[in-house]
Amino acid sequence: MNTKLILIAIAIVLAIGTAGLWFLISEKQAAQERRANFFGSSKTYPTSGGEKMKVEW
Repeated sequence: MNTKLILIAIAIVLAIGTAGLWFLISEKQAAQERRANFFGSSKTYPTSGGEKMKVEW
């Protein structure tokens, strides 16, 4: 009986820890995207072969 309770407790702790870690990683990535959009460093241009095309005016 005690062994089952210990295993269940370990499984719960691992599940909560994994979910928390996943949340922190995804939130950090979202924050980086927001920061890049705010400062305008992620301008998207049409590309050809991985190189940025020149913008013609």
